[in-house]
Amino acid sequence: MSASPDDDGARLRFFERLADAELFLLLEKEPEGERIAPEIFETSDASFVLVFDTEERLSQFVGRVAPYAALSGRIIATMLADQGIGLALNPEVAPSSMLVPPEALGWLVNTLTHAPDQVEAKVEAFTAPAGLPEVLVTALDAKLATTGGLAKMAYLVGVTYENGARSHMLGFVDAIEAAQGALAKAVNEALTFSGIEAGALDVGFFSANDPVAAQLARAGLRFDLPEPETLQEYNPVKPGSDPSKPPILK
Repeated sequence: MSASPDDDGARLRFFERLADAELFLLLEKEPEGERIAPEIFETSDASFVLVFDTEERLSQFVGRVAPYAALSGRIIATMLADQGIGLALNPEVAPSSMLVPPEALGWLVNTLTHAPDQVEAKVEAFTAPAGLPEVLVTALDAKLATTGGLAKMAYLVGVTYENGARSHMLGFVDAIEAAQGALAKAVNEALTFSGIEAGALDVGFFSANDPVAAQLARAGLRFDLPEPETLQEYNPVKPGSDPSKPPILK
């Protein structure tokens, strides 16, 4: 992105990775319950919290043992969106060192909170996917790699509906019911951050026992979702352990 400032696609992919990555947020002191107090870096233009993409880089910057919170970029951006605070990413310790201003975080949060529309339609036929930009297929592959354990697999297919409309669909097989909304949103993000204007991609959910799953397998491009990993990213008592209850900034 830095090397090609006029490349909108590179900028979109950067912000997608920023949202999906685990970041290490430097704190002033140890968390108090669900409350955290980030270190704030002041400039003449804005205030910034300090985040790093590895614990080693945080330690290198601080030069001592320091408290931190490990949170996804999207959670940090959501916390800061109404605070007028930006992100200082890897300051002084990596080529990726940069300041992400508050207005850029606000745009990111608005983009991430956009939800796909839910409609009902009857499918007439599935076909092999055709004509989709390679950047979208790559974006889907990267996004689905972050959804381990939420479904067994997904198939990308062409679809014709009973009313004659044609589109493409990503059909998930054996998705956890409570995760269906998150999976649909992940696909919507992949479409948005791939930079395809006026693009559309439908999402469907099917049981492995449903005859439709066999049709998807015959016609579609298969994506295998990662097996669920042992949960060790967060300690349940640490701030940010529950995505539905982000830490409270002090």
